[in-house]
Amino acid sequence: MTPASWPCPLPAGGFVDEHALSFDRNRKTRLLIVPALFDEGNKLRRLTVETMRRLDSAGIDCILPDLPGCNESLQQLDRQVPTAWRSAMDAAAKQFRATHVLGIRGGCMFTPDGLPTWHYAPVKAASILRQMLRARILASREAGREESREDLAKRAREQGIELAGYPLSPEFWREFEPTIATDTARLIEQAEIGGSGLWLRAEPGEDPDQADALAAILTWGATE
Repeated sequence: MTPASWPCPLPAGGFVDEHALSFDRNRKTRLLIVPALFDEGNKLRRLTVETMRRLDSAGIDCILPDLPGCNESLQQLDRQVPTAWRSAMDAAAKQFRATHVLGIRGGCMFTPDGLPTWHYAPVKAASILRQMLRARILASREAGREESREDLAKRAREQGIELAGYPLSPEFWREFEPTIATDTARLIEQAEIGGSGLWLRAEPGEDPDQADALAAILTWGATE
């Protein structure tokens, strides 16, 4: 596994280098992975990388780019909008000459068009935001403050909001909230992987059996 960089387009024009993890041996089959979003991305990072290791052993190149404003990106999250994330993943697919795409959870909403695609346990943007609001309300309650989901959502749409350490602009919220993944991808349900989704755990974890199962599905599909 090696770090890589790629030119990510900026909304106002120009490019900035973004980070990616890659198993790149210039092989014929090349899988771009759009990661899960926000805290789910942290909880699924180990599973994602371990799946990439198995795909590398199966002869498949894998690239895991950062979404602008996330992970190792030097861009500011509160300046991002979903259209910029879509453009970024389109650019990454072209830069790394992807032949296939995998979206994980919220990342399924940002998979590039025109390539054979899998969506692993896709989730709607509204569901992600509800979970983040719920966590904010519980944390506030423990600190002796009462907040309502309706008031927080209204503030987010009008002024922006910070949830679980992620600052989201009002433009991001308004565009992101109605977003759903396309239904043209091959769906990978959690039942096919086995066990419960790692995003449900309180802390980041790993499961070698799930990584084996996910890699097997992708290997079979990419080489058939």
